[in-house]
Amino acid sequence: MLTTEFVQLALLIGSGSVFFLFVVLGIVLKITTTAFPKIVRFKDEQYYKDPSTGDNRPFPSLEDEPTLKLSVIVPAFDEEKRLPIMLDECMEYLEARARKEKDFTYEVIIVSDGSRDRTVDVAMKYVEKYGVEKLRVLALVQNRGKGGAVRMGMLSSRGQFLLFADADGATKFADYGKLERSMMELSGSEWKRDALAIGSRAHLEEKATAQRTFFRTILMHGFHMLVWTFAVKKIRDTQCGFKLVTRSAARKLFQVMHVERWAFDVELLFIAQSYNIPIEEVAVNWTEIEGSKLTPFWSWLQMGRDLMLIWFRYAIGAWQLRKEHSN
Repeated sequence: MLTTEFVQLALLIGSGSVFFLFVVLGIVLKITTTAFPKIVRFKDEQYYKDPSTGDNRPFPSLEDEPTLKLSVIVPAFDEEKRLPIMLDECMEYLEARARKEKDFTYEVIIVSDGSRDRTVDVAMKYVEKYGVEKLRVLALVQNRGKGGAVRMGMLSSRGQFLLFADADGATKFADYGKLERSMMELSGSEWKRDALAIGSRAHLEEKATAQRTFFRTILMHGFHMLVWTFAVKKIRDTQCGFKLVTRSAARKLFQVMHVERWAFDVELLFIAQSYNIPIEEVAVNWTEIEGSKLTPFWSWLQMGRDLMLIWFRYAIGAWQLRKEHSN
């Protein structure tokens, strides 16, 4: 009898302590967190270099009217080795489309996320080859994280439709055509309508699971469970670095997104679903490329923490969405 009462008392104290900690955490987050992100842009990040003249020219704003069909945002951190392979494939596809279709205009914005190697120098070689109307380099003063780099590229773009693609070239760039077809169905070819078409590797999951170690498989399923529980329930693959958005949707999403590191995709999709923005997953060809910046255990642990904090901050109102943006 005494043992039962002791257990009940311990459970009561334990649950009370957990509740108290959540209350304290909520109060701290409400006090220390701003409802909307403060997007800081250093002066040097407001310009791109034109190697043909040596001039520094100002980037346009996402709030401007679009002047091109497509903007491709490539976040790159220490990617001097992998970037050329991706850019060769990317530019070959885009140039072929531009030659074939007169109304297909594009730009590629390489966002060096505080790179410590020769990423900027490598990227500038492509600018010299193709010119600043087709390719520009945005060199961030300090490392912000992949989400921060993607955001800064989006804010500097000119396209009606905006694609961000990983610098490793893991996704076959020609699969942009698949995303484009999906986007046209969702948006009716109208950039003022909100829509997302996102690359997905979900169809490759069975094969990938067979090739992964047991430990990495457990981490993967654990992450998927956290995503489903705390953020996004209808998307099977939130992390594929190949996502296409309309300019209208980008204006709404990237102005309120807080997370700038690996879990930014999840918050982006969480916001999109909260705004009732149409999202469609599109199966893409994907190959794992050596040189990933992700360290399996610690990166997944960080993302798991970020996922729970994303949910908690929105749940208590520490982070907020702009009601006027909801569809």
